Amino acid sequence: MVSQDQVEVGQQLPGRTVHVDRATLVRYAGASGDFNPIHWDERFATSVGLPDVIAHGMFTMGAAVQVVVDWAGDAGKVLDYSVRFSAPVPVPYEGGSDIEVSGVVKSVDADTQRAVVELTATYDGSKVLTRALATVALD
Repeated sequence: MVSQDQVEVGQQLPGRTVHVDRATLVRYAGASGDFNPIHWDERFATSVGLPDVIAHGMFTMGAAVQVVVDWAGDAGKVLDYSVRFSAPVPVPYEGGSDIEVSGVVKSVDADTQRAVVELTATYDGSKVLTRALATVALD
């Protein structure tokens, strides 16, 4: 658990690389019920203007917030989380894709014992999430 005296504005959270491949997409589709063909049918995805099959936005969002969960020590400490999707994550058949996620503490409120963490998630050097903010309860 992260206590208020361990947190300061500008603090970098340990980052992570999230690997996603077609098998990940199949498992996520089954768990979420999102069977949109843009996530599994390459021919359909390219016919609607996408570069390839793409990762589910909610998968990307959930994978990114794990950086905050790991840092906070408990998923229940994440009180609020919001993002804007800025670009898709193409998932080629061969090799899959890597999403790089990092986080930085943007603010700390001593009165409410909360911190706001801004996440950055990129694929191939481009941001795939913007305005990714998580509010975390501190001990």
